[in-house]
Amino acid sequence: MARIFITGSTDGLGRAAAQTLADEGHQVVLHARSRERAATLTDLARQSAGVVVGDLSSAVETRNIADQVNAMGRMDAVIHNAGIYLGDRDATPEGHARTLAINTLAPYVLTALMQRPGRLIYLSSGMHHGGDDSLHDIDWIERRWNASQAYSESKLYLTAFAFALARRWPDVLSNAVDPGWVPTKMGGRGAPDDLQMGHLTQTWLAASDDAPAKTSGGYWHHREPRQPAAEVSDRRFQDRLIAKLAEMTGVSLP
Repeated sequence: MARIFITGSTDGLGRAAAQTLADEGHQVVLHARSRERAATLTDLARQSAGVVVGDLSSAVETRNIADQVNAMGRMDAVIHNAGIYLGDRDATPEGHARTLAINTLAPYVLTALMQRPGRLIYLSSGMHHGGDDSLHDIDWIERRWNASQAYSESKLYLTAFAFALARRWPDVLSNAVDPGWVPTKMGGRGAPDDLQMGHLTQTWLAASDDAPAKTSGGYWHHREPRQPAAEVSDRRFQDRLIAKLAEMTGVSLP
């Protein structure tokens, strides 16, 4: 059975994925933003291999999360599930836009600092197709805040990062997933997509021995490959993005 770490696993897709993997007998390491949030895990925590606590909007706490997971040993897979859509910029302790910090910077830092797993899964969105690849003012300091555009760009960056890792780290299976517009806290009760299929793609990529699940550099929706935005596969964009993220976080990708 696999050891799998899932960020943002106190509710929504992350919790559903954690429950599914735990029920299948895998050792799941959970993540909560705070001790108060960790207390809501109850029975799932008792099934788990451990719970790490830290706010992904904080650079200091994100580094601490990496330390906590590394202390448990190497993971077989990591599902970067945590994500956020905010109506305003809402600066982090370091002054970054919170949407960028949680959706892009934190997955980058965790990936760079944690022991390299066998599989990496990044939660994208179909909205990444609307992202701007200029990498100009990605922290929304000069531009007037646009919540939809900021979210779309954060997911474009994350998806391109997943593809960059598939190229740079051939010993790791790295994939991005569009879970669809599902009825979670972020998606809203009226979201039309299938919540069940929204999380089963992640669990399949994290632990399945099916041949398609053991491929790398894919963009998936409901266990079917989809075509990402053209920028995602652009090596020059990938390299520019990684250089930008390294500059912003002070963390170099191994």
